[in-house]
Amino acid sequence: MAIKSKSRQKKFDTRIDFTPMVDMNMLLITFFMLCTTMIKSQTLQIALPTNEKVEKEEQNKVKQSEAVTIIIDGKIVEKNGVQTSDPTEGMLYYYDGMPEIDNLAQGESNMKQIEFGAKTGGAYPAIREILQERNKEVVLKVADLKKQWKEQAFSKDEKKNDSIFQAKRKQAMNDSTLKRPVVIIKATPNASYANVVSVLDEMQINSINRYQIDRINDVDSAMMIMLQGKNLKK
Repeated sequence: MAIKSKSRQKKFDTRIDFTPMVDMNMLLITFFMLCTTMIKSQTLQIALPTNEKVEKEEQNKVKQSEAVTIIIDGKIVEKNGVQTSDPTEGMLYYYDGMPEIDNLAQGESNMKQIEFGAKTGGAYPAIREILQERNKEVVLKVADLKKQWKEQAFSKDEKKNDSIFQAKRKQAMNDSTLKRPVVIIKATPNASYANVVSVLDEMQINSINRYQIDRINDVDSAMMIMLQGKNLKK
């Protein structure tokens, strides 16, 4: 009887043809070369100094007349044995231009104060009233633009109407012919983070784009102490 030989599977060599990948790589390279944004040349604009001393003084006067400083002072309360700042209670101090401290010893300065609390809705009404008064021209301009935007006066297309409104609103906020304030925001260590954020929100609500956060200096502290002393005497 003949012995059957065991069947063996035939082995095939595996070969992958990468030739089509070359074309794909070239297409990808071409795609990225055409779609990639090249680095644009950047230039630095330098404001050259002027020799006119009078012109510099006039510019400083304009800046001082537009400046308004707002200082947020919170109220420290104790909750569960831990002292924390109450975002609904506190005092708001503000003054226009440069601080006037010539008669500070007699208890006089250009700083004013407003107390805010939960009954008055926090610091929002007091802040808004101050900012709207000093940014009246821009606020009225933006209000008129909003009215036109709601009526779709810029365009019947919703997206185009929104785009034109935002562009005109930005233009009004940057219009140098309108009286615009420069707001300097300061906060005492007792002020809460929520109050600082609310003041920053008011900058956007009242269409103010020139503002900065700064630290309280000794002059600010002295005027605040003077006002606090007046309140204690009352």
